Amino acid sequence: MLARSEAYISDIAVLMDPETVLLPDFISTLNYAHELDRDWLLVSSSVDIPHFPFHWDETGHFWRQDNNGKRVRFGEVCRKTFVNLLVMILIPLQSNLFFVFQQLQKMISLRSWHSNSSEGKMIMAWNNLDVPLHCGVLPPFLYQRGTHNQWIINEVMSCKKRFVFDATPTISSFYLRNAVNKYNSSSDNVSQAKTRNWESIGNSHLGQLYGSLFFSGNKSCTLPKLLKCNKRYMFTKASDRSIDLSIHKGKIGSNIGFRRREKISACISRTKSRRLRLDFVQKDQALPVLKFPFDLKSLLPLVADKNRTVVLSIAGFSYKDMMMSWVCRLRRLGVPNFLVCALDEETYQFSILQGLPVFIDPYAPKNISFNDCHFGSKCFQRVTKVKSRTVLKILKLGYNVLLSDVDVYWFRNPLPLLSSFGPSVLAAQSDEYNTTAPINRPRRLNSGFYFARSDEVTIAAMEKVVKHASTSGLSEQPSFYDTLCGEGGIHRLGDDKCVEPETNLTVRFLDRDLFPNGAYGDLWLKEDVRAECEKKHCYVLHNNWISGRLKKLERQMMKGLWEYETSMRMCV
Repeated sequence: MLARSEAYISDIAVLMDPETVLLPDFISTLNYAHELDRDWLLVSSSVDIPHFPFHWDETGHFWRQDNNGKRVRFGEVCRKTFVNLLVMILIPLQSNLFFVFQQLQKMISLRSWHSNSSEGKMIMAWNNLDVPLHCGVLPPFLYQRGTHNQWIINEVMSCKKRFVFDATPTISSFYLRNAVNKYNSSSDNVSQAKTRNWESIGNSHLGQLYGSLFFSGNKSCTLPKLLKCNKRYMFTKASDRSIDLSIHKGKIGSNIGFRRREKISACISRTKSRRLRLDFVQKDQALPVLKFPFDLKSLLPLVADKNRTVVLSIAGFSYKDMMMSWVCRLRRLGVPNFLVCALDEETYQFSILQGLPVFIDPYAPKNISFNDCHFGSKCFQRVTKVKSRTVLKILKLGYNVLLSDVDVYWFRNPLPLLSSFGPSVLAAQSDEYNTTAPINRPRRLNSGFYFARSDEVTIAAMEKVVKHASTSGLSEQPSFYDTLCGEGGIHRLGDDKCVEPETNLTVRFLDRDLFPNGAYGDLWLKEDVRAECEKKHCYVLHNNWISGRLKKLERQMMKGLWEYETSMRMCV
């Protein structure tokens, strides 16, 4: 949301929690801040109140006070929602509304006020001109799990391009303490995790890895406050003992009369407890080890779509950026039911910090080469056997699987088409590059993109594939073809099918115009690969038939089929 706010042209950008209710002094405070003669960031913490002090009467036409039942007229009938309350406070005040706001502001002022920049609900506003909000790279924080507010404020302060101040004393805002939190209510599977501490730990981990927060040391900081006294705004320094009136537009001299000083001191005394304190992370604090509280079995019901189908990809740390480009593309296409199987601890930790549904394979091969794990290498042979074993495990748990390597670029969602093939059919990409040859020629089944259903026939056939691959000195890809189509293709049926005789599983080789491999039609050599694939109505394009991780990355980036900004850790 911060990145999006910087893309819009506006005088002021405001970021706030949707459950926060604002009162009219929010607008007046923004109007004042807008007149400041320098770039600024305003922060304010909202107060939690136990209940809303008004209720609708039986007719649904009037508000009544909870304590005495007296009617409060609003002039026009409004719906009973907090959204409409927000609308009401933005329209010109009428006399009957003023009483309501007085009562709410009284409740807010009487509440014992607790503030922490990394907890609760905060409001942030800044003038959105040419100066960036901060100078750092924003980590992929998980929303509302702590640290992110603290990190942003710290980075803005460290950047030293904006005046950062606490406007809590001048902004009346609240939220209901007993309101249902949509982030804590979900399915029974989520409730099995007793706490969500792993998310907060993850945010803390990110806060230490990115930006200047790590170097701040074990210290705290209190921001200067914006006060309103006798209808006049003023800033106080963090000590609450002195006043700085030199920042705002229309500077005021230092000669302040005795009585005026008394009135100002009284204002400061009344708001003394309402200040925002930032507690920074300890510089020498060890980075936490992240533990995701979900394994494969508990992740599946959370991720799978209504047809009990998941999209699975398997990656090691050397392919983490390509994995994120793949994830970004699926998100852009509106495909949320994907899972990542991490081959190593580094990929597992990285995926958690990126907010991905990830599990780690405890039996994955160790010491995976960073640059030399391409097709045909010993590393490649060991890694690929993880895929069929993991797919089989998911099928046995009752879920359909679309296995997609991270070097498969998706132009559109293929699941509706693949799901139409019916039971006892395994649909797989063909690796045949010859445009005139049958696509089911020997060992032309590509095990980097296939769809398998969770039925008895498919599970039995996949068990044979896994068993064959476990005793083979090659990768799993030859095991797929030799097991399902027979050595030399003796079980081929026509030009695009195979039938495994023992299980009666049908292998359907996918149309190469719709699912081209990396060597078909010289598509990767075209000047505009995307345009060529769109002409063919491609669903996907595999970035294979090229040796080496760096060459794959370069080709995909140079052809404009890259969806991830590695330096910013964000989807393009």
